[in-house]
Amino acid sequence: MPDWYLILNGVLIGIVVAAPIGPVNLICIRRTLAYGRTNGFVSGLGAAVGDALFAAVAAFGLTAASSLVVTFDDVLQAVGGVFLVGLGIHTFLSKPDDTDTVRTSTRSNLIAAVLATFMLTITNPATMLGFVAIFGGVGGLVTTEPGLITAALLVVAVFIGSALWWLGVTMTVGLLRGGMTEQHLFMINRVSGALIVLFGVFILGRLIVNLVG
Repeated sequence: MPDWYLILNGVLIGIVVAAPIGPVNLICIRRTLAYGRTNGFVSGLGAAVGDALFAAVAAFGLTAASSLVVTFDDVLQAVGGVFLVGLGIHTFLSKPDDTDTVRTSTRSNLIAAVLATFMLTITNPATMLGFVAIFGGVGGLVTTEPGLITAALLVVAVFIGSALWWLGVTMTVGLLRGGMTEQHLFMINRVSGALIVLFGVFILGRLIVNLVG
């Protein structure tokens, strides 16, 4: 019989980790408005895969992998910050009538969306450390030597929870898409692009302060 307590907790953890408003949420919202629900949801799935990867590190007790992420914490933050700044500038300069922002969910657009959100997720070591802390504090979900089936079930549940969050976000935002005009999309590109750049600058600024200090 499935451990429904474990599954429910895993789903809730996936939702909690995905919910905080940040660059990934901005990307999914913007893509939903520009390209439609499918593109926005698939964008979120990239983050869900990243969450599941970190969940696997925590659930399977992969100490070596965890230590590696912590060791290269500064490098990962630098990569993530630079990536955000570049993505933000690209978004800011995009025009609604460009082929890049046409309201279609082409295969290349979907692949780019998944890679972007996955990249942002795995370059945030705090996400993995958050999983370790949460898993350790929720009913003893993680033990030093969890069974393979139990750990795998937990990872799948986290992925489902994260995916459910992105489905809810894109479905809700999608309701507004019908009333979007070209001018609205133009402003969305400007605002979301500027905010994404600010996220990147903040990450890089905090990294520089930590290194100097």
